Amino acid sequence: MTRESREEHGDLADLLLVGPFHQALRVAIQERSLTLERLRRRIVQAGVPVALSTLSDWQQGNRRPGTERSMRVVAVLEQILGLPPSSLRDLLDHESVVHDERGGAIGELLDRLPGSRDRDATILSQQQKVTVSKYGAASKVWNRTLIRARRDGVDRYFLRFFGGPGTVIDDVQLNPIDNCTLARVERHPTQPVLVAEYLFGSKLQAGETWVFEHQYEDHADQPDTEYGHGFRYMVSQYLLEVRFHPERLPAACYSYARRGLLGPPHRTGVLTLNPHHAVHLVASNVAAGVLGITWDWENPAG
Repeated sequence: MTRESREEHGDLADLLLVGPFHQALRVAIQERSLTLERLRRRIVQAGVPVALSTLSDWQQGNRRPGTERSMRVVAVLEQILGLPPSSLRDLLDHESVVHDERGGAIGELLDRLPGSRDRDATILSQQQKVTVSKYGAASKVWNRTLIRARRDGVDRYFLRFFGGPGTVIDDVQLNPIDNCTLARVERHPTQPVLVAEYLFGSKLQAGETWVFEHQYEDHADQPDTEYGHGFRYMVSQYLLEVRFHPERLPAACYSYARRGLLGPPHRTGVLTLNPHHAVHLVASNVAAGVLGITWDWENPAG
């Protein structure tokens, strides 16, 4: 029915392909049965000094290598841990690109909304329930999000929405449900992309938490074969459920991950429909890339 988090199962091959970096590093160290102090000594013996606290922060996701010196440390790590050359460095390069919202359609929309790029809150938990209609379209997505303010005065959340090939962006409906109201919405004129601003109606203090619910509906009329969620920053726990109409059930379902919005999906598990025609996946401490569920229709044309 479910796939446990990749961190718990420690599938290093998957982690090296889709990340995030800190989990790939942690699992690689565990598989070599090295303590951080022993690892640090071997790195130093290779001629690249590094602090124990730095390695600890990297594998916990508290900091990321970025300087020229730290990237030399990562190169030595790949050798000591027996990893493919540049595998960890490629993850870091990709995650930096994923977090860059300065260009493209999404960048144009964010430019219109001051503060939309600010990282004012940490996402503690994110739950999504996708409803697939009898026509096979992933038409409705319910969202419940728990955040913690990183500074005083946080009072809003910016949603990024990326539609599929059949999406008409002007037809996408945004519906606040609990503890939020919909404010500004910017839709791209040529791409199926929008950015929406949800207001909490209350200003949070640093460290204070807030939970809110909203829903969006995409009225595309063609069948879908997947739903994925992109991560820009760390999410402590993510839950995705896809529920199918009893008159249109898939032949098979899979969990998947990929490095970017447009990259090829990498299947991570087989999911079995429960008696309520639903499947789900859960993951912990996800920092970048896309996680999702894909399915095959027994008769795609029907």
